[in-house]
Amino acid sequence: MVDGGAAHFASTIRKIKQKAPHILVEALTGDFQGGKQYVQQVAQSGLDVYAHNVETVEALTPFVRDRRANFRQSLRVLEWAKEAGVKVTKTSMMLGVGETEEQVLEALKELRKSDVDVVTFGQYMRPTKRHMKVDRYVEPEEFDRWKQIAEDLGFLYVASGPLVRSSYKAGEFYIENILRGKAADRSKAKDIKDSLMVHLEGNPSLSTSN
Repeated sequence: MVDGGAAHFASTIRKIKQKAPHILVEALTGDFQGGKQYVQQVAQSGLDVYAHNVETVEALTPFVRDRRANFRQSLRVLEWAKEAGVKVTKTSMMLGVGETEEQVLEALKELRKSDVDVVTFGQYMRPTKRHMKVDRYVEPEEFDRWKQIAEDLGFLYVASGPLVRSSYKAGEFYIENILRGKAADRSKAKDIKDSLMVHLEGNPSLSTSN
């Protein structure tokens, strides 16, 4: 697809909103190979959360992601989404692929410069023997530390743990409050019992990264 599936994303989101406007929609897209118009098309379709994953630190991007992917390009995608009017932008990073603490911290700072609101950290798990090996298994305490660091940097919500993935649902409770215009503080977020959220993910084959 020339547009990386942007039209399909946008059409699906608009139909969801037409049928059930109260449902919050999060779309996880690729980078559309740097096509700003495609990012804007999805961002202006009525979705509530625009998610695009940087996956790893900048130095490891050529080794971890598709060779066409670019850390700076991913930052631009998230910036374009926010410029187009999206309220909440979200990204995810895998730990355990060979990153250093300095690299992770720098990545977080760059994400905040791009006004990203939500970040999740999870353990990289090798899907098959054809994929890159796990460099190390990160201790839960380290995940907790990165959660605190990210919160201190100003992220609105952080989910961090070995089993956390980009579609991690715990954060959706807090994100819903932000979107509803009545954000609770982090200590109260865990008391929210219900949330209506549709999570749309792109086909990795349609873009350079997911």
